Amino acid sequence: MAALLLSLLSVTVVLAAVQLTSSYSFRNCIAEADSDGKTFNCMHRNAMHISDIVSDLPPSAINLTILRTPLTDLPNNSFSNLVDLQHLRIDNNSLTTIRQLAFQGLYQLKNLNMSLNKISALNPSLFKDLQNLTSLFLANNALERLPEDIFSSVLKLHTLILRQNFLSDFSGIAKSVAHLTNLTTLDLCFNNLTSLRHSNVSLPQSLTVLYVCHNNLLTLGCKPSFLSFINILDLSYNSQLPTKAFDQIDLSTINYLHLRSTNVTIVEFLNISNINPSHVDFSGTGLNNDSMLKELCILLKKRLKEKNLKNMNLGNNAIRQLTNNTLSYCPNITGTLDLSRNNLKSAYCLEFLRRHVYIEDFKAEHNHLSSLIYCKKMFQFKKMENLSYRYNRILKVDSHAFYHTPNIRTLQLNINSIAFLHIHALKGLKKLETLRLDNNLLTDLFSVTFEDLVSLQILNIRNNRISVIFNRTFFNLTFLNTLDLGGNKITHFQRSGLDGLKSLSKLYLDGNQLKQIDPFLYRAFQDTLTVLDLQSNQICFITETHESPFMNLSRLTDLKLDRQRPNGLTVLPRTLLRGLYSLKSLYLTNNNIYHLAPDTFDDLTDLSFLTLDNCCVGVKKLEPGVFKNLRNLTRLAAENMGIQNFSKEVFGNLTQLRLLQLNRNAMQTLSVDALMSLPMLRYLDIRDNPVSCTCNNGPLQNYTKNNTDVQVVYLYNLSCQHNPKLKFYNFDTKVCRGDIGMYLFFSTSAAIFLFTIIPLFYVKLYWKMKYSYYVFRAWFSEQWSRFHEEEENCKYDAFISYNSSDEQWVMDQLLPNLEGGGSSFKLCLHHRDFELGRDIVDNIVSAVYSSRKTICVVSRNFLQSEWCSLEIQLASYRLFDEHRDVLLLVFLEPISERQLSSYHRMRKVMLKKTYLQWPGSDCTNPTQAQELFWNQLRRGIKTGTRLETEEYSATRESKEAEDFTDERSDENFYLQP
Repeated sequence: MAALLLSLLSVTVVLAAVQLTSSYSFRNCIAEADSDGKTFNCMHRNAMHISDIVSDLPPSAINLTILRTPLTDLPNNSFSNLVDLQHLRIDNNSLTTIRQLAFQGLYQLKNLNMSLNKISALNPSLFKDLQNLTSLFLANNALERLPEDIFSSVLKLHTLILRQNFLSDFSGIAKSVAHLTNLTTLDLCFNNLTSLRHSNVSLPQSLTVLYVCHNNLLTLGCKPSFLSFINILDLSYNSQLPTKAFDQIDLSTINYLHLRSTNVTIVEFLNISNINPSHVDFSGTGLNNDSMLKELCILLKKRLKEKNLKNMNLGNNAIRQLTNNTLSYCPNITGTLDLSRNNLKSAYCLEFLRRHVYIEDFKAEHNHLSSLIYCKKMFQFKKMENLSYRYNRILKVDSHAFYHTPNIRTLQLNINSIAFLHIHALKGLKKLETLRLDNNLLTDLFSVTFEDLVSLQILNIRNNRISVIFNRTFFNLTFLNTLDLGGNKITHFQRSGLDGLKSLSKLYLDGNQLKQIDPFLYRAFQDTLTVLDLQSNQICFITETHESPFMNLSRLTDLKLDRQRPNGLTVLPRTLLRGLYSLKSLYLTNNNIYHLAPDTFDDLTDLSFLTLDNCCVGVKKLEPGVFKNLRNLTRLAAENMGIQNFSKEVFGNLTQLRLLQLNRNAMQTLSVDALMSLPMLRYLDIRDNPVSCTCNNGPLQNYTKNNTDVQVVYLYNLSCQHNPKLKFYNFDTKVCRGDIGMYLFFSTSAAIFLFTIIPLFYVKLYWKMKYSYYVFRAWFSEQWSRFHEEEENCKYDAFISYNSSDEQWVMDQLLPNLEGGGSSFKLCLHHRDFELGRDIVDNIVSAVYSSRKTICVVSRNFLQSEWCSLEIQLASYRLFDEHRDVLLLVFLEPISERQLSSYHRMRKVMLKKTYLQWPGSDCTNPTQAQELFWNQLRRGIKTGTRLETEEYSATRESKEAEDFTDERSDENFYLQP
């Protein structure tokens, strides 16, 4: 129950993870394009844990292949999220440990392949949930034994492959599979078995195929009962298995027995065995001379009681020659005679077959035949249909070499060393349908060479040394369907070299030295040709205007023009592909095409597959409309083309496109509009592109993450162009919520405006704003009401604003004259009257508003003090904005206009108000002047704070000037504006 809950929890977590991201991409797997998300290949990945591979796969997966990874361990519930899995391949990895519940929950699994790993042991409960398993492959591991109950749950198993392990106990194997009533095939080859003893347990009666090759068998055991239902038994390559091992062994049900490379004497074996001799494979059984073959044939004839022998395989017996009478003692062979891989040097016109007129298939490949000698007589064989001489060392084929076998249908002389083919060598083979002469040393073909092959359908002359096809060479081959001339040195065809091929459907000319395509060559089969392979020739064009050589090939469906040597096509004429209305597949890979005209593919309206990989590295930019008519295209491979743009104008018409490969190009961005115009797209590969992680690609990131119909191959491994450590799928796009251009415009405009207006505000309104700020702070501190008390309630008569460097003058001159000597003014001095612990700004504001007047003692040091500037600005604000006459200026020293130019607020006060200048010691009568100075200052303090009208103020100032004109003794006493 706990395990079940754990499994359900694991599935829930995985499903939740799948739901959290709608991205159709996988970190270590690729879904096959046409599998509808059901088949996945995870190959050549560096994932160390199985969860890194399968965790993001959808639960709908049915087929999963994991190959060539460094996986060493399969933990419990490795595939718990793939409950519908039916076919699982985990072969060719480095697995050493498979946990007990590794395959838990895979109730639908039918095929499991764990071959080519390093598994040394299996848990008895490993396959507990695999009730529907039918095929299990455990080949090429390190298993030494099988647990007895290992297969107790897989009752539907019919194929079990255990080859190439270290199993040595056949009895233990028998016990583990005894209950598998559906098992039909058991492969135990390449193990360490020495016997087939199985104690009291027998193999299941359903078993019909048993492979025990490449073991160390010494005996078959004591009358093994399981052999009574085996049909195919392979005991080959048990070099120590003796003949007596078969004594009293029932082999009556065996349909095929392979005894190659054993210690069995075949004639002695047939004398003690009840097997049907026609079911024995005699290859590799040491029958290497005439006497042994004669003895075998006599025995076969006796055992078969004059019946025919269907098949006789004598390959791999080191037979050097067969005389005319060697096989004459054998029963009539009606099926296949195989003499391949022997040491035959001569076929003697096949005279040893004179008595076996019903042979259908004859094989003599991989011998040492040097020639087929001239045959003067023509032997009539009623039914000899197939003749094979593959893998021999034939140097020449003489005239009339096959006159004695006119009824053969298949002749294979491929992979030999035939350098000369007599013009009449194939004379008389009017029923021949398939002829293979590939991989030889032929240099010439003549017009009469094939003149009798009127029934020939397939002719393969690939990989020879033919340079020219002469006129009428194939003229009589009117039924020929496939002609393979690839891999030769053909430079040209004579004008009627291909005439007569009225039924030709497939023509392979790849790997030759053709420099041009002659349209006259195809006139004989222009209505029948469907496949034309011209790859790896030397075809090239100089200009883009060239008559189409394919104009009349109305049925051509497959055209290969890739890998032209040495430098590719270079120029692809815009009219080259004209007339190919039926073309389905076009290959243009590995050409150095520098330009694709917009109308290059206009006639390919039925094209479904186009590959341009490495074809056009110099193109860089595809012109709009180049694919405009390819509305039936389903696959487009455009890898490593140097493409820099992906736009709707180029790709927008590919409405049926399902697979698009754009990897290894130069695209920094892809238009999402272009991708959205491909409604059938299911597979997109953009790996190894310098994709930039900028706002331009924000829509592309959103598309790749949220489009659940399109698989983006290895999206999570796609790195950003300028930072390989940053992944494209999750680079930050928060700054890309709007139009970045608009943002930049407005932000730049605002910055320019601020940099322009701030200095003006600073000059004009800085102190006003600062004052407002301080007033607000005071108001917030509940001081506002106190600032606006009536003047009779003011605490001080005057607030003295001065710089500390002028403090001596204040203490020696100002205080005694204003607070002493009967003046009785109450002054506010910051060092004496400011409240301790209170903010200095609050103290200044309070002093200004608690005093009827503010006296600013101005000097050069005063002008340089920020606090003094604040005090005079606050007082001037009350003067100009609150219209209160509160400010008195006292200059201790002369200050020039230039020095005052930057203090525009003070200059405004000086222009509006009379100010006092302290009479220094250099005046004519300093005592009288100073007395007058103090009288004027006392009078200024006593005046009210309400400002009169300008007219009254001017009259008053004139009268004051007249009253005190006589008292002026120095021009520096006071200054009027």
